[in-house]
Amino acid sequence: MNGKHGYPIILAHGITRPDYLIDFIIRKLNLHEDSRVADRLHYFKGIASHLRRHGYEVFATSVSFAADVDTRARELAAQVRKILAETGQPKVHLIGHSMGGLDARHMIVQHGMADQVASLTTLGTPHLGASVADWFLEFGLTRIIESLRKVINLEGFQSLTTAACREFNASARNAEASNSVIYQTYAGWQRRELTFFPFQKTWQITYAREGDNDGLVAVTSQRWQDRLVADDGTTKLIVQRDFPVPADHVNQMGWWHLNGVAAAHWWKRGTWREKRNYELAIKNAYLKIAAEISGFPCHEHEPQRQRPAPTSASDGGHALPRLPIAGDAPSSPSSNQNGT
Repeated sequence: MNGKHGYPIILAHGITRPDYLIDFIIRKLNLHEDSRVADRLHYFKGIASHLRRHGYEVFATSVSFAADVDTRARELAAQVRKILAETGQPKVHLIGHSMGGLDARHMIVQHGMADQVASLTTLGTPHLGASVADWFLEFGLTRIIESLRKVINLEGFQSLTTAACREFNASARNAEASNSVIYQTYAGWQRRELTFFPFQKTWQITYAREGDNDGLVAVTSQRWQDRLVADDGTTKLIVQRDFPVPADHVNQMGWWHLNGVAAAHWWKRGTWREKRNYELAIKNAYLKIAAEISGFPCHEHEPQRQRPAPTSASDGGHALPRLPIAGDAPSSPSSNQNGT
């Protein structure tokens, strides 16, 4: 379909796809990607169809499961070029969740795609790396990756370490500060007891090392930094926002998870209404993002030179108060008290 809101929007998924087998079957059976079955079981659950109903042209990409970021960025670039050819559009808007945001950044810088990308919005992306990836590698994941190298590429976990991301950030700084791409980040968080149960241990690991997080990625890493400054003084502000509802790493994909069902007592009246309302809130968060990026200027975005440093934490974003941890009083820093 042709969207009425400008450039196509491309959704880029994270390191692993829980729906990978389902997606494989759907593609093998030549089922349409926005069929009800595919849409309800997609990594970005119901997101693409929700945006399409509001007039946006949306595509969901698929790159290698857990592969290194260079491989995934190359695959993403090929798919973006194909979408540009099919739509006849000169540029796209990218929305990347988790590692999908890093895939997009690598693609833009290392595969000459800056002129084909109008904006990149990241959600839950470990721009500064994920300390939980460091932890897993420290405790033996490296040996597993090496032993399985001939069978499957799992080097994506190494691409998420703080050291790997620090190296890339340094190497990409000049290019990202100087190109015409508009960058914005969304940071999500959740209390440990409301985080998807399998990620509560990683929540604790991340909190001990980096503080508030979504179960896998610290808020500080998701926010990246408020500006990029090239060696020649060219400066670009990064738009920093907080996800509009409390959301762990899985919630950000559009899913209300099973321990949310258990906590809400699935047999009680209104539980499934609560589920639908929460998932709709996530879909509407993406709709808000789509409206924002469609309102970005379509002409060449010129980075600024020598912009003065911000005088407050709200310049280029807003300060994030300390978030509660398990055992704290139940108050929330957010005006929206609805968790999962």
